[in-house]
Amino acid sequence: MNTELIRNILNIVFMALALAAVITYFVASDFKIFIYVCAAAICVKLIEFFLRFML
Repeated sequence: MNTELIRNILNIVFMALALAAVITYFVASDFKIFIYVCAAAICVKLIEFFLRFML
């Protein structure tokens, strides 16, 4: 299993979700959508973090 490749993919997903969070903050009428997108981005980053330091 190539953890470096998985980490790079997770970082790209995180950056896309972070950008989506910024966009939803200004565009979405419901604040919950922003919270859900931010939570998803944080979960992806935590997975990448654990892959970096635990494996």
